[in-house]
Amino acid sequence: MEQTITIDRMGYGAEAVGRLENGKAVFVEGAAPGDVALLDIIEEKPSFARARIARLVEPSPLRVQPSCASTALCGGCPWAHLSYAAQLDAKRANVVAALSRTARFDKGRAEELVRPCLPSKRQWGYRNKLELGAALDERGAFQLGFRREGAHDVVSVDSCPLASAPIAKAPKALRGALRFAQGSQDLGIYRVGVRGSVRTRDVEIALWTKPGAFPRGHVAKTLKSALKATSIVRVMADPGKARKIKGVETLEGKGCWEERLGSARYLTSAPSFFQVNTAQAEKLVACVIEGLGGHVGEDGPEGLDGLLVADLYAGGGTFSVPLAQAGAEVLAVEAAGSSVRDLRRNADMNAVDVEVIGGDAARELPELGGLDALVVDPPRAGLADGVVESIAAAAPARAAYISCNPATWARDVARFENEGYRLASVQPVDLFPQTHHVEVASVFERL
Repeated sequence: MEQTITIDRMGYGAEAVGRLENGKAVFVEGAAPGDVALLDIIEEKPSFARARIARLVEPSPLRVQPSCASTALCGGCPWAHLSYAAQLDAKRANVVAALSRTARFDKGRAEELVRPCLPSKRQWGYRNKLELGAALDERGAFQLGFRREGAHDVVSVDSCPLASAPIAKAPKALRGALRFAQGSQDLGIYRVGVRGSVRTRDVEIALWTKPGAFPRGHVAKTLKSALKATSIVRVMADPGKARKIKGVETLEGKGCWEERLGSARYLTSAPSFFQVNTAQAEKLVACVIEGLGGHVGEDGPEGLDGLLVADLYAGGGTFSVPLAQAGAEVLAVEAAGSSVRDLRRNADMNAVDVEVIGGDAARELPELGGLDALVVDPPRAGLADGVVESIAAAAPARAAYISCNPATWARDVARFENEGYRLASVQPVDLFPQTHHVEVASVFERL
């Protein structure tokens, strides 16, 4: 079935949204707001439909030519056909929509609260990390590339324009090197992470493999000749979503990756999380410091002297270190073992005092006692049941909530407001140009 419609807006995902003649919402990948398109309906449900563009009758003025030739193949930059201004507008609109739909905010209040999305200095070449999938094809040949969301096949590309200069050409270089290193045997490599910093020039290659025997010296020598790396490590874990890490070993170099963020330096282990857009992560840190009453000056963060601040889901210290630099007494809670070790090391390296608590935030929070302020940066699933209530019991005057998922964030906004807090500010920050993803920095004030 075919219909010609005008596309209304971008959804929170790769697809744009329009309305069919019967009023049903239709999701269209590769479309842009303002497109007049003949659609081929490929799936129809009771409440929505999905379609592909059969013919673009009248292109939207918001369209641009994507800078990456592989966009349609790997799916890594599904909004690359949109002008950057349109991307920023759509991301802000999605945050407003999440507040209206999920948190049940009045549309006027949501519009007033949500600021314009902070643009990324680099629209391409911003990623300090690439995640590459590895597999053997039907002929037994080693493949290395990107996996489309929801797909198992590996799309081989030679370079990635989203990646920073030190690692942009890593996919081709590492694919050839690992094919040579493996020869006719399967080394059990199923994932390869590459981190590169334009500030420190550090490059780390992390091979994710099944536990077992491994030709460490041979592989390290081959990789070192293919990509100028300061660190090559092997992460041993069984494949699958619930990867339990059995061990990490350094094959070559320093065994970690160094980045500079603001006035702080960070060492990050291969299994640990670090924001992929360093320059934009600095803006997130500034949002948090300013939201809690401090500010970031030429000499670094300041203005939080004497405040007792808890940093939940603290990772390697992205917020803990600058909070301590600003003068706060910081209690940092983190569950992942590798991140706990990184956090302690990063606090020492930056000469700040951070009390590191290794454990689950939901379990540890009630033991922290009264707090002046709190920072929370949870995973995409948001805060577990009961955490907002525990935060309210600790009674911080202000709470900064960083989120990478507007839907779960908006759910938690409603919980905060039910527990005696008021959402005071919302700042979308674009850490992921050419995609639908957006980071949200919000601040709550106790009533």
